[in-house]
Amino acid sequence: MLQKSESKIYIIGAGFAGQMIAKDLQRKKIFGTVAAFLDDDKSLVGKSIEGIPVLGPIADVAKILRCGPLDEAIIAIPSAPKEKIKEIYECLKAGGFAHIRILPSVSQIIDGKAHLVQTREIDPLDILGRTTVIIPLHKSLKYLRGKRVLITGAGGSIGSELARQLLSGGAERLYLFGHGENSIVNIYRELHVLQQEGVGEKATVVPIIGDMKDKEYVDYIIGKTKADVIFHCAAYKHVPMMEENPVAVIENNVFGTKNLLEAAVKHNVQRFVLISTDKAVSPVSIYGASKMLSEKLILQYAKKASQQQKFMFVRFGNVLGSRGSILPLFQQQIKTGGPVTVTDKDMERFFMTIPEACSLVLETGGVGNNGKSYLLDMGEPLKIYDMAEQIIKFSGLEPGKDIEIKIIGAREGERIYEPLWLKEEEPRKTEYEKLLELKNIEFGDEALDKLLAELEPICFFKGNDELYRNKEKLIEILRKSVPSLDEFYRTVKKSTSGTL
Repeated sequence: MLQKSESKIYIIGAGFAGQMIAKDLQRKKIFGTVAAFLDDDKSLVGKSIEGIPVLGPIADVAKILRCGPLDEAIIAIPSAPKEKIKEIYECLKAGGFAHIRILPSVSQIIDGKAHLVQTREIDPLDILGRTTVIIPLHKSLKYLRGKRVLITGAGGSIGSELARQLLSGGAERLYLFGHGENSIVNIYRELHVLQQEGVGEKATVVPIIGDMKDKEYVDYIIGKTKADVIFHCAAYKHVPMMEENPVAVIENNVFGTKNLLEAAVKHNVQRFVLISTDKAVSPVSIYGASKMLSEKLILQYAKKASQQQKFMFVRFGNVLGSRGSILPLFQQQIKTGGPVTVTDKDMERFFMTIPEACSLVLETGGVGNNGKSYLLDMGEPLKIYDMAEQIIKFSGLEPGKDIEIKIIGAREGERIYEPLWLKEEEPRKTEYEKLLELKNIEFGDEALDKLLAELEPICFFKGNDELYRNKEKLIEILRKSVPSLDEFYRTVKKSTSGTL
């Protein structure tokens, strides 16, 4: 965080974003003094903006600044590609800056304004992977103006970022729905701080603690809130843990989604957007199967929707920096001296930053049509081993010398490569950048209803002690309906006994 002292603050980028950050800092004098702007623009170098000198080029000046231990740099160039951010970061580190913050590009995306409260410590996300696509949210969120928007799983990585970006959508009310008290209160408080600092518009933010597995409660909440739009992010999603708790993941992810969809149809929710995952493609884990079935439920309930309603799902791969993902895991392992653990040297995944994924999800909610399946264009996959090396280097250490990278083998439910689509889904471009449409592959309404009827007495007590929470029976039923899961269980030895 910014030092509350006589520290000198150097703002990298003298454009309007940098100037707005400087004004914020000058108004809040407790954070230190803005010593200078650093910029590569020759037309600005040597000039003064509001009494603050502009120095440059950045690489040359950073080397001679003689930074004190409390001095800070703020990179305020939201439109800069990752390659440029990486170059600037390396120059600042070489120049002795111990504290480097960044204004993420999302601040530009949202409302064309920059606020000090939006800056954060720079991390590997800012220099890893490809440059993100810029979505002009102030335009694409017009469909939400005056609406009541409910986010399930609002305390999670995706849900909380959707909430941040939705502040500028002009929504009348923003409902933060989740069963985790701490995570909901954290995002609720954060949104209030952002609003107080001038970020976004004056939407009323309402926290709601509840469980989507409770059918009657879900119906009550959707009816009571009169939600116009639902972004359904809530899910149990940690693959190895869900392999140990298969009944819980089906109960929550499948029947919880079904409860929401039934309530949405009944109470005339105008738009319902399910967040899905690459693990739903030919699933080899119980979590993957649960998301595949959730996708099929969307397609089924889209047929029950009225002409005014639009139900859809958006599928994408991994997001960098989400809770439980590899980035925070690697960072924690580095802090404790290693080793950094990688399951397989050839393992690769498609990655996207959380803000970019959320911007595209919000855009899809506005342009998507009822009963349609969408896929985010994730670019080229990245090797996990290469990412481990880059994160170690970002930390100022040398892979193999300071920090060991250890290959530990794939965990249950994992595969070396995660496809984003089935061949039969035939992804095709839309008129919107990074948004693809998939051909629907339906499960069959009758078959889906039959499968859920078999799974329900395992997840919910219906008077049969032998079935209730019997995970061996649940897996047996799923294997009959999901060929890829059955193949995985036949070729990989697993323990399925017990009741959880």
